[in-house]
Amino acid sequence: MNNLILVRHGQSKWNLQNRFTGWVDVELTKNGELEAKKAGNLIKNLNIEIDLFYSSIQLRAKNTLKLIQKVLGNDKSSKNSWQLNERHYGALTGLNKDEMKAKLGEEKVHQFRRSWDLRPDPLDKKNPYHPKNIKIYDDVPRENIPDTESLKDTYERVIKFYKSEIENNIDKKNILISAHGNSIRALCKLLFKLDNNQITKLEIPTGNPLILTFNNKREIYECKYLDKDRAKDLLIF
Repeated sequence: MNNLILVRHGQSKWNLQNRFTGWVDVELTKNGELEAKKAGNLIKNLNIEIDLFYSSIQLRAKNTLKLIQKVLGNDKSSKNSWQLNERHYGALTGLNKDEMKAKLGEEKVHQFRRSWDLRPDPLDKKNPYHPKNIKIYDDVPRENIPDTESLKDTYERVIKFYKSEIENNIDKKNILISAHGNSIRALCKLLFKLDNNQITKLEIPTGNPLILTFNNKREIYECKYLDKDRAKDLLIF
C-alpha cells in the first residue's frame, strides 16, 4: 500500500492577521515554522520513504515543504506548480475577515469563503496584490492568472494538475503535497467523493499532515490526521 500525504502550510503572517491571502505571497510566522517542523516529525515517525514531493509556488507552502524535508533528511527535488496555489479571493484580498463580517454579515463572508461556485468581485489589475503585479507569477501564462476564483474554479485547475502529474503514481509511490486550505479541499472533494454541499463543511488545519493510504485499486484504505489533537472532521471517515 502507498500513501498520499496532504499538508496545508504552517501559519502564515496573514493567517495570524486574519486576512484574506489567496495568491499574495506571504511568509510563515515563527509558529508556522514550528508547525511545519512538527509536521515533519509526525511524518518521520511513520518510517516511510517519500518518493515524490509537490508544492504550490507560494512561499508559505514551499517553505513548509523545505522544513519538512529537512526534518526527514530527504533532499529530493520537488515539483512546484501554480495550479496548487490557494484560491484567489478577488477584491477581498488583503482585507480583514472580521472587519468584513461586520460590514457584510457573517453569513455572506462564510459564503465567500466556503461556497462552491460563488466568486468575490474581481481584484483590480492595478492593485499591487494582483498576481500580475507579483514577480513569482512572471512565468505563469497571463491567460491563466485569475482576477478572482470560486472553489469550483480552484478545483478545476488543481484536479487538472493532479490527474496529469500525480494520479498515476498514487498506487506506486509515497507522495507528499504541501499546499493550501482550498487546494487541499479540492483534492479531498475528488478523493473523498464529496458533493458540492459537503465540501463547504470541510475544514483543513494548518501544519497537520493528512495521510491517505491507497490499495492497489487506487481506493482509500485509511485516512487520518497525524496530529489527533488538531484534527478536523473528515466528514466521511
